This record gives sequence, structure tokens and C-alpha cells, in this order.
Amino acid sequence: MNIPRKLPIGVQSFKDLREKGFLYVDKTEYLFQLISNSKVYFLSRPRRFGKSLFLSTLAAYFRGKKELFKDLYLETAEEKQAAQENRTAWQEYPVLYFDFNTGQYLENDALNERLDSLLKEPESLYGILVAKEEKPFFASRLERLIKAAYQQTGKQVVILVDEYDKPLLQTMGVNESLNEQYRNELKAFYSVIKTCDEYIRFAFLTGVTKFSKISIFSDLNNLKDISLHETYAGICGITQKELEDNFEPEIQALAER
Repeated sequence: MNIPRKLPIGVQSFKDLREKGFLYVDKTEYLFQLISNSKVYFLSRPRRFGKSLFLSTLAAYFRGKKELFKDLYLETAEEKQAAQENRTAWQEYPVLYFDFNTGQYLENDALNERLDSLLKEPESLYGILVAKEEKPFFASRLERLIKAAYQQTGKQVVILVDEYDKPLLQTMGVNESLNEQYRNELKAFYSVIKTCDEYIRFAFLTGVTKFSKISIFSDLNNLKDISLHETYAGICGITQKELEDNFEPEIQALAER
């Protein structure tokens, strides 16, 4: 009896995907190129295109989860790179993961509530007490958090942002004053990535679109936009070659049916 392979439809957790035996199209060579070549990146892709899974893969790498990369490109590449750089392989870094997929942002305080929620857990982890009057000052809290993580671990911080633009897209054309407020808040929040550059090992931001005309990233002149970069064209989704190489049994079964 042929048991169908587990196809990772809708799976966004790299840990889940690997531990539960789902089929995985190896994208870790892209990850290796990113971490080797630069520091702060932006990637734009449509929704349901694999951005969250790639961020989850980055998080697993920077948390030193070597076991999840068994038999993948990165397993060997990381060991070789570590030997060349005379460092320990699979080093663990403090990871700050900000996911804006959750929530509806049409209420006035929705973004504030989400930012507060995202910062609370890592602040607690690093023993940061936030006074009530400080809660709205999210850029200052992020800066303090990054520095605390660096000082307590001795390692630079990794920042991963999923769907940075969802609050903007939900309010655009619906509530322009709230949209303007969100732009200003997010601009200040993301500018911390530049001001705290010496404390940051790596940063990767994703979204559906890049709001260049409204200067969300105007302070981030160290940001490398790889959205249309040919080298990273296949970083998300599945190419024709990957489809044929990895899904041949399923394609053949469909053809026969």
C-alpha cells in the first residue's frame, strides 16, 4: 500500500514541518546567502506565498536548532562557514519576532495593543519592567529591549517582522487619519533597526508591498530590498524545476487519474 506523502499545505512553522515529516522544498541555500552577504533585508511577496515559513526558518537557524536542518543545504554550509571563520557552528542569538498577521487594525488603539502585546513577552524574558506611562512609546521600548538582550546574552539581536504593512493596508482608503497615525508610529518603530545597528546581527522584514512614497523606510538606508533581485527570485513559492524535482510522484498520480 502506498502511503501518500505529507504535503505542507498551510504549514507556516518550520519546526512543525520538519518534526512532523512534511515534504519540504529546501530553501536554506537562500538563507545562507542572506546571512553571509548583508544584514538588513526587506522582501515583498503576495500573501500565502511562504513568507511566514521562511521567517520561521530564519528564526530556527538563529536559535541554533541544528537538528531541524538535517540533510538540508544549510547543515553542511553552516559547518564549513563556521570552520572558515574560526567560530562555533549553530550559535544561538536572541530573536525578536514581530508578527502583524494577527489582529484587525480598524480601531484607533489596535496597533498600540498589538505592539504592546509583541513587546511584552521579550521584555518579561529580559526582566524589563514597563511603567504604565511608558506603554505608548514603542520605539523607545524596542530600543531598550534590543540593548538589554545584547547586554544579557553577549550576542547581537535578530529581528524578524512578518507582514509589517498589514495595519497600513487595512486602513488605507478607509480611515486616512488613522492610516497617517500608523505610518508615523511604524516609521519610528522600524527606525530603531538603524539606530541600534551595532546591537543587531540580522533583520528581515516582509510585507505585501513597499510603501516607498510615504517614507516608512526613509530612515532605514541600510535596508536591502531583495523583492525584485534575481538572485532571490525563488526564495518563496515553488519554481517549475522545484515542482518537477520534488513532486514527481504526486504529478504522476494526478496525470494517471
